[in-house]
Amino acid sequence: MGEKEEIFERLKQTVISGDTEACSKAAQDALDAGIDPMKAITEGLAKGMEVVGDKFENKEFFLPEMLLAAEAMYEALELYLPLLEKREGEKKEKVILGVVEGDIHDIGKNIVKAMLTAAGYEVIDLGVDVPSSKFIEKAAEEEAGVIAMSTMMTPTLMSIKDVEEQLEKKGLKGKVKTLIGGGTVTEQWKSKMGSDAFGKDAVDAVSKVNLLVQEIKAAVKLMKEKTK
Repeated sequence: MGEKEEIFERLKQTVISGDTEACSKAAQDALDAGIDPMKAITEGLAKGMEVVGDKFENKEFFLPEMLLAAEAMYEALELYLPLLEKREGEKKEKVILGVVEGDIHDIGKNIVKAMLTAAGYEVIDLGVDVPSSKFIEKAAEEEAGVIAMSTMMTPTLMSIKDVEEQLEKKGLKGKVKTLIGGGTVTEQWKSKMGSDAFGKDAVDAVSKVNLLVQEIKAAVKLMKEKTK
């Protein structure tokens, strides 16, 4: 195993073990070795989160392990993201993420953020208790294709409905896709709210965002062909 492969493996394993200090050290070692930050993310950190996601799905890992892995990965990303943001021409799909108005539970949101970041998305995190209008305004401002909303409380489900209605009023419905998730959210609620996708957990959320982005790209391609 060469030096680069050894560092990639260390990044992967420190994420899996949730060792924040070791992950940060491996991330710095990657930079010192001249490894491209994006390569370190895709070949090291993301592969670690993939394993964590699989273990979570198979009930080998639970919420505490997911949180530790996410914290370790973010420690490394603090080194890499500023470097990537300085680059030109590296356009990444944007996702607006937040907990809806009236809810302050953010553990699930933070894990989804980690997973989406590892998957290569630019995540604009609005935090918790986010007003419906803020989701719409930020999506328009950032030209984001996906709004991802979560809630753990039944009374705040109607905040999701409000976002969907505002998208409709502003003519953005369909142009901006929506993903919903959280403890009280189900596939049935997705249909009632008029949302585009439901993520049952962080792993599923990434898969659903991938599908939504593919739908957006296909629609844009079709539109361009029609205007030729």
